[in-house]
Amino acid sequence: MGSGVEQTTLVITVVLLIVDLVVRVIAVIVVPRNRRPTAGMAWLLAIFFIPFLGVLFFVLIGNPKLPKHRREKQAEVDRYIRESTHGVERVSDSRAWPSWFEGVVRLNRNLGSMPLIGQNSASLIGDYQGSLDAMTAAIRSARRFVHVEFYIFALDATTAPFFDALGHAVARGVDVKVLLDHVASARVAGYRRTLKRLDRMGVRWQLMLPVQPFKGKYQRPDLRNHRKILVVDGDVGFMGSQNIIDRSYNKRSNRRRGLKWKELVTRVEGPIVAGLDAIFATDWYLETGEEPARDLTDALEQPGEAQDLDCQVVPSGPGFRSENNLKLFLALLYAAKEKLIITSPYFVPDESMLYAISGATQRGVHVELFVSEIGDQALVYHAQRSYYEALLRAGVKIYMYKAPYILHAKHFTIDDDVAVIGSSNMDIRSFELNMEVSLLVRGASFVREMRAVEDGYRHDSRELTLDEWLQQPLRSTVLDNLARLTSALQ
Repeated sequence: MGSGVEQTTLVITVVLLIVDLVVRVIAVIVVPRNRRPTAGMAWLLAIFFIPFLGVLFFVLIGNPKLPKHRREKQAEVDRYIRESTHGVERVSDSRAWPSWFEGVVRLNRNLGSMPLIGQNSASLIGDYQGSLDAMTAAIRSARRFVHVEFYIFALDATTAPFFDALGHAVARGVDVKVLLDHVASARVAGYRRTLKRLDRMGVRWQLMLPVQPFKGKYQRPDLRNHRKILVVDGDVGFMGSQNIIDRSYNKRSNRRRGLKWKELVTRVEGPIVAGLDAIFATDWYLETGEEPARDLTDALEQPGEAQDLDCQVVPSGPGFRSENNLKLFLALLYAAKEKLIITSPYFVPDESMLYAISGATQRGVHVELFVSEIGDQALVYHAQRSYYEALLRAGVKIYMYKAPYILHAKHFTIDDDVAVIGSSNMDIRSFELNMEVSLLVRGASFVREMRAVEDGYRHDSRELTLDEWLQQPLRSTVLDNLARLTSALQ
């Protein structure tokens, strides 16, 4: 009897060992394929040290791309945009451009399809309530259509006037469409109340990247649409970092800590508004199959404002072949001659970005980084901290925006006349997993306004020094380094 049990145990052990070996061999073949070396190594370590859980997680979240049919639809839209907008570029005197700027514009055109367009106006809104008020006022003046696309879209006491304006617009015959990210919006308080309110008002709404397997709608659950866009009548647009929700994000833990989000939104007018609307129309088409009725070429050729900013919309995300935003950021980091000022709430760079930043300081470029003193997401917060020593040693000035504010703005300026603002963080999630939108702006007036915003940040921040950082306790260093390892699991 005992002998039979021992033989059974031996057989089971041998089978498990063989399965374990097969899993490891297959992992070595499958995991690194078309993946960053750091991400491949992190996944292999997870599978080798925790085989069954590692394999399970890899099956669930190991593919960083959207399903094939969505990528094909994105490629179809990109071809249409490139073909229909050929020759519409109407920009300022290119002789005044920095020598490197034309190459960056061509890069964006090849990756994201959108052209550089001139004759635009743009202004910045750094006040949380002020940006909501400005967007609400624009909706109240709508005559033809309102297109709303936000990562988080929630009805609460702060956003109620925004929702009221949408309802009044529908009542007077304006076509109102709303896109909201499924997972992100569903995680905040009042999600069902928000959807019911949209239905009552007669707003046409659609979830972005819905995780609804029983309805045939499924992709990797953490591939999200992180864009924030509002377009009214094709005349005015808003984009930036801010979601439609109270600045506490309606979380008890945030209110208990007194956390408040600090954002930056840009209001744009001119033909570039049609570029933002093209991003909305693309996402609406991807979710509904409904093709846009508006001709993009005619919209882009509408006369612009006297401020004459050259602007280019840069979409990015897992529907594209490569990391459009990362390549744009790297090109700008390498192009800078005098000054780089970066603001990112979640700054977890990959090796290429670290090299670009250290290379900038080594060739004499002044580099500053604005981050929050405290974090709202522990894992990302600690992963970000793990890079501070290397950045400080490279000569980067790090400013920590003081608590209880979370500096959630996402932008950076290059020298004196080029800037980028949008929804994209400078982390691996925004580079690979999130659908993002950035706006490249060339114009000294816009950069001066951005510099004033940065001066405000500097006034409300404290500079982190290398001496201070080296006094960090060992437990913090351990947490930071562990979090850094997990950040590569993309």
